[in-house]
Amino acid sequence: MILQALNDYYARKATDPQTGLAPEGFELKAIPFVLVLDEAGRLVQFADRREGTGKKKEAKAVLVPQGIKKTSGVAANLLWDNAEYVLGVVARGRPERVAEQQLAFAARLREAFGEAPDDVGLRAVFAFLERHRSEALEALAVDPAWPEILETNPLMTFQLNADTELVCQRPAVIAALTAAGGDAPDGRCLVSGEPDVIERLHPAIKGVWGAQTSGANIVSFNLGAFNSYGKNQSFNAPVGKRAVFAYTTALNHLLAKGSRQRVQVGDASTVFWAEKASGAPFEAAFLDFLGPPRDDPDQGTQAVASLYCSVKEDKLFTSDDSQRFHVLGLAPNAARIAVRFWHASTITELGLAFQRYFNEVEIVRPAYEVGAPLSLFRLLAATALLGKAENIPPNLGGDVTRAILKGHRYPETLMQGALRRIRAEREVTYPRAALLKAWLIRNCNDKEITVSLNETNIDPGYRLGRLFAALERIQERAQGNLNASIRERYYGAFSATPVTVLPLLMKLKNHHLAKLPNRGEAANLEKLLSAIIDGLGDIPGRLSLAEQASFAVGYYHQRQAFFNKPDADTPDQSATEKE
Repeated sequence: MILQALNDYYARKATDPQTGLAPEGFELKAIPFVLVLDEAGRLVQFADRREGTGKKKEAKAVLVPQGIKKTSGVAANLLWDNAEYVLGVVARGRPERVAEQQLAFAARLREAFGEAPDDVGLRAVFAFLERHRSEALEALAVDPAWPEILETNPLMTFQLNADTELVCQRPAVIAALTAAGGDAPDGRCLVSGEPDVIERLHPAIKGVWGAQTSGANIVSFNLGAFNSYGKNQSFNAPVGKRAVFAYTTALNHLLAKGSRQRVQVGDASTVFWAEKASGAPFEAAFLDFLGPPRDDPDQGTQAVASLYCSVKEDKLFTSDDSQRFHVLGLAPNAARIAVRFWHASTITELGLAFQRYFNEVEIVRPAYEVGAPLSLFRLLAATALLGKAENIPPNLGGDVTRAILKGHRYPETLMQGALRRIRAEREVTYPRAALLKAWLIRNCNDKEITVSLNETNIDPGYRLGRLFAALERIQERAQGNLNASIRERYYGAFSATPVTVLPLLMKLKNHHLAKLPNRGEAANLEKLLSAIIDGLGDIPGRLSLAEQASFAVGYYHQRQAFFNKPDADTPDQSATEKE
């Protein structure tokens, strides 16, 4: 399913010249250095194609013949490779191995184009390798970049001084490579179902966070325990050459730096794509929902708000919401890539999943929280130290994403993470309250949590949370801002073992009420306390984690109710009593 969807995505995008997808037999590669030759094969210029300054200098990706899978043996790419292969200089390898690599590079050219190619660019490269390489090395030895070449062994390729394109991009070279006949099919591809040459080694997938920088594989077998019926390596799961090129090119394109269809969700590098070009608006909204704020946070907020409005008003996202939408989460696993989650459904079905999520996280919000509902990133950041993405627990992002898309229960670690941050920071923020409300609704079928304060809710945890908020409010009104209120001192103990702290807090409450100058406000707060306690019954000795989540939501609801009802509206009954 995954490889088939990627293969179909490549087939659709390859017909669009604006996508930047490489044609079959080619790939996009960042090559920093270019050897500029004249028609006789002499070095005219050593061009550094990188942009930027210092360590941030980077080369743009250019179209080159598809590289081969590098192993421990000697294997040369066509018309491009590292300095050891192209120039035969000893950068990192042993001298005898480097000499073998340089010979393999020249042999690969003769194998592909013959001994006497018709193209002037190819003839120049042949002449350089056969007659002018030594004199070029002498000239390069005084180049300012030469020490870096010997240290890093960078990639390089060739260009004629009269051309704007590389030698490997000349029309005659592309035509020769395209027309070159392949081997006869030796199996049936499991992806396309067509006869094809079965690939033994698949190109590496790059861009997965935490994986090897040289890339890793999704399809790979290298132990006897993985083999069956005498099939080893990738012959154990036969995929044809054309399908291998298509799925790896498509996935590397989606994972590329700057891709608008890639986002990091916890440890999962997540890519997504629609079945048709008309799904682009939904792709953009999906990115803003999953990912952290971009350079323009307002634009991201508007996109999530648009997604929310479309869901709420049952509007179409695209011209064809019946098209499939694919979400793939990848995580590093040594030299391989693990599929963290895979979801494929229609845009309509995803809209229903988002509708359920938005309804679950909807909760009364502070006045400064305006705009779109919570994105997934804000939800996850609420469980992390300092709210930073790098502190989100590794598997949490993938687990929550899967739960939202598939309608499964939220992971227990989501609720535990929020409670941990509340106890550590003594603060029930809007995202944490929304997170816990969503978790309670989906994971505890008997829990009915409203958007705002529910005075009829008799759940012990919810009632105790309201009680603690009322006790804190009494202290605030009596003593003003304090360095350490009862929330800083007793929230953790009261939310876990309320019976141990309640007598002390009730005693403090009497002292605080006596100090309130507005007797009408004092009477109202006492009535509120009585109404909350009347519905409690016996005070539990210990609250479970689910009850602690209810405690936090009840506390948050009651606090927001206080903020939404100004104290100035409370009459001072002391004057009336004196009359």
